[in-house]
Amino acid sequence: MFESGAFVADALGDVADEQVQPNGVDLTLGSVEEQREPGRITADGKRVGERGTVATVERDGRELYELDPGYYVAQYAETVRVPEGHVGFVYPRSSLMRNSCMLHTAVWDAGYEGKGEGLLEVGHPIEIERGARFAQFVLAEAEHEGEYEGSYQGERLR
Repeated sequence: MFESGAFVADALGDVADEQVQPNGVDLTLGSVEEQREPGRITADGKRVGERGTVATVERDGRELYELDPGYYVAQYAETVRVPEGHVGFVYPRSSLMRNSCMLHTAVWDAGYEGKGEGLLEVGHPIEIERGARFAQFVLAEAEHEGEYEGSYQGERLR
């Protein structure tokens, strides 16, 4: 069963009232990167390919990413915390999909804490403002043994 937006907001901590939705919390865009070098996933490890930050433009007092069709890494501005007894999921906001874009994410295990990221697929040119709400984080009750202790624990918290 999915938790209420108020429950999710309590788990995340510092979020604005307008980010709290009935069944989750909107996440805002922190930054956008492009992968520039190949990554590697093997049976005994992984390496994320080198990335570069996508430049923004300023227009009408807004810091905007002008994205052409392709694939980008969208980093969330908020620190995500998945409490014990739960599993987290991130979904695109409908406005993103209505603009021919999609956000692909993975499951967030209990105990994860960090500023995660998702794969932003852009099907048609779009402008997205840094700080705009573009994704929604939800929590569902889940049975589990242990908590997340993987290499992405605490990512981008320093």
